[in-house]
Amino acid sequence: MNKMKLAKDIWNLFISNIPSRRVRQFWLKQCLKSIESKAFFCLHTHIMEPANISIGQRSIINANCLLDGREAHIDISNDVDIGTGTHIWTLEHDPNDPEHATKSGAVVIEDHVWIASRVTILPGVTIGRGAVVAAGSIVTKNVESMAIVAGVPAKQIGIRSNPLTYQLNFSPRFR
Repeated sequence: MNKMKLAKDIWNLFISNIPSRRVRQFWLKQCLKSIESKAFFCLHTHIMEPANISIGQRSIINANCLLDGREAHIDISNDVDIGTGTHIWTLEHDPNDPEHATKSGAVVIEDHVWIASRVTILPGVTIGRGAVVAAGSIVTKNVESMAIVAGVPAKQIGIRSNPLTYQLNFSPRFR
């Protein structure tokens, strides 16, 4: 069995359920492409192909998220807050292909992005610096820096007016 597949399976079945962030952090440092200091993975996050996923400093992946790095990279920058139940996909089926073929694309999430709960991000999307994605949105296209988007599919509904000087500091005891 492939070493990385075994590591992914152990993470998804056991380690992601351990209520110790130190144990989860140690395991992720062995598996992910890169994970920076003070990045935080909450319980029950499902990871597909961890070698294609990188997480920046102080970024938060809340509980019950899914990160799909099967066919392309997921690059999450610094001070990114990803809400509970968010799914980030790098692989999908092409509905117009008669053979039900797949298509893929990397997902890039730049600094200070806030992704609310239960968002779905599809392959090939870049979410620009400081953007906000409202709860329940489905992101099918790139999101400009500082844009606030919402809906299915996500469309711009506003502009964020924030100097983005904050640094996330999230480390609850049991998450």
